[in-house]
Amino acid sequence: MHPLLFGGDLVATLLLGLIIVILNAALFFVNDILLAIVPTALNAEKTMDNLLGVSIVSGLFNYFYGIGMSLLVLKFLVKGFNTYVLWTDGDPDSDPTVLLTGFVSAMAFAISFPTIYGWLSKIINDSSNHALALLSGTSENELIALTGFASGGLFTAIVSLIFIILFLILYIQFLTRGLEIMILRIGLPLACVGLMDADKGMFKPYTQKFYQSTIAVLVQIILAKLGVAFMINTHIFWGLACILLALRTPKFLQEFLLVSGGGVNSGTIYQTARLGQMAKSFLKRP
Repeated sequence: MHPLLFGGDLVATLLLGLIIVILNAALFFVNDILLAIVPTALNAEKTMDNLLGVSIVSGLFNYFYGIGMSLLVLKFLVKGFNTYVLWTDGDPDSDPTVLLTGFVSAMAFAISFPTIYGWLSKIINDSSNHALALLSGTSENELIALTGFASGGLFTAIVSLIFIILFLILYIQFLTRGLEIMILRIGLPLACVGLMDADKGMFKPYTQKFYQSTIAVLVQIILAKLGVAFMINTHIFWGLACILLALRTPKFLQEFLLVSGGGVNSGTIYQTARLGQMAKSFLKRP
């Protein structure tokens, strides 16, 4: 055998062995974080408190949520004063009960939202857990996967390593999504101010963004686990397809989750919870 060829085979063998070692550690890491992704994304403040060891983030969350409620009341008083006393905002001849009804609706939604969101997050978490349980039967033995990676050669190992890198990018995206949802929850009382306006103000796009973010979490976790299952069974291109779609899920959902009738109303959260409950019942079927 030519020395250069022998050297090339040796380098390829060493590179394959190094990638297998990396994949070995990555597979256990992936399986661990898959179970924690949804709680992290839906309740980022609790996860950060656990990491810090003190309830700093939860305290800040409650503080700023309270400020939002106070600003909601202030907005009602200022709008009523400007409309019916100074006559500088809106129609002073309009029925004041319309403004009062909008304020009551805004307060009711803002006050009840933490409870409704708790139901919603539990439904999404349970649905994702059932989906992961169904998919776990296809990927129980990581040793079989490592054998498949090794027997597939250097190309299969490199593609698998690319999958792991994309998965880590997806994990960071999940953390970012958790911060995004937390900020949306904090600012909800300010968005409810729009319910006192005739055109609903920022409440429409705000709740639509929230709706898309929470649904994206459920879709991404299922696609991520499905991708891991394909990779472990050495169907590398299907695995890459799943992880790539998971990465672009927010944009994908944005293309068709468009709300008809002028925007999202306060029933959107209930509808999301109902859809999640139906999905949970479906996944429980034998």
